[in-house]
Amino acid sequence: MKKILGILTLFCAFNVANAQTKQEIAVAAAVETLNKGMLNPDKALLENIASEGLSYGHSGGKIQNKAEFVEDLLHGIFDFLSITTSNQKITASGKNAIVRHTFVAKATNSGNPIDVNMEILLVWRKESGKWQLLARQAFKIPGT
Repeated sequence: MKKILGILTLFCAFNVANAQTKQEIAVAAAVETLNKGMLNPDKALLENIASEGLSYGHSGGKIQNKAEFVEDLLHGIFDFLSITTSNQKITASGKNAIVRHTFVAKATNSGNPIDVNMEILLVWRKESGKWQLLARQAFKIPGT
């Protein structure tokens, strides 16, 4: 009986340690919304998810503000066909959150197919009751 009680205690402690807070769940939903907006660009969705002060960094060093980010997704030469994220870690504190994940995508660049595999750092801020993307930086995975 003590073994069963001990196992149950460990199981409950593990679940509590891995449980996401309401903030983390809301931020994860915002990340998903961003990814959907990148796959199927919609001006209203993109403008709604991005903070006015957005700093959007690409792995090649290009930095965009909100208007450039939205315009590029709507009319640029790069088109996402699929996006998958993994190893996502969310740290939320007050009205701020940091998200790190691996970003894998299939896309076209000027019509030429490419595969994308990189790490992403996202900074989110809760503004007017909703999570908005404040900063993003993509970087190549070391050794790839």
